[in-house]
Amino acid sequence: MKDTNRLTYGRTSVYNLNYHIVWGTKYRNKVLQGHVEQVFKELVNQIAKEYGFTIAHLEIGKDDHVHLMVSAPPKLSVTNIVRWLKGITAYQLFRKCPELQTSYWKQKGRHLWSPSYYVESIGAVNEQGVAKYIDDQRKKES
Repeated sequence: MKDTNRLTYGRTSVYNLNYHIVWGTKYRNKVLQGHVEQVFKELVNQIAKEYGFTIAHLEIGKDDHVHLMVSAPPKLSVTNIVRWLKGITAYQLFRKCPELQTSYWKQKGRHLWSPSYYVESIGAVNEQGVAKYIDDQRKKES
C-alpha cells in the first residue's frame, strides 16, 4: 500500500523532495539563543512561505548551528533555498537584533553565517529518523 500523504501534487508533477540542511554561524559563535533564536525561526518560516517551500522541522544545535528539514518542489534548487535562507536571515537578524553587534563587531563586511553548508536528500525510508534527529537537537545538550 502506498503512503500518498507524504506526496505533494503540483500542476504537472507529483513529488516528495525533502532535504536535511545544516549550516553554522561564523567562528561558531554561540549567538542563536533567546531573542535571536525566536526572530530567526520567524524569519525562516516567512521566507519559506514567500518562496514556495515548507520547513517540516527546524532546530538550533548548541546555539551555533541550524538543522532544517525542507520540502521543496522540483523547480526550486537547494542552492537557491540555502542562499535565500542564509542571506535574508543574516540581513534581517543584524537589523532586528542589536545584541549581535557584540559578537560581530564590524559594521561593513560582517557575516553571520559560515560560507559552507551541508545538505542531504532524504528518502521516504529515513524521513522519520532525520525528523527525530532534528527535533532532539536541544535535548542532546542537556
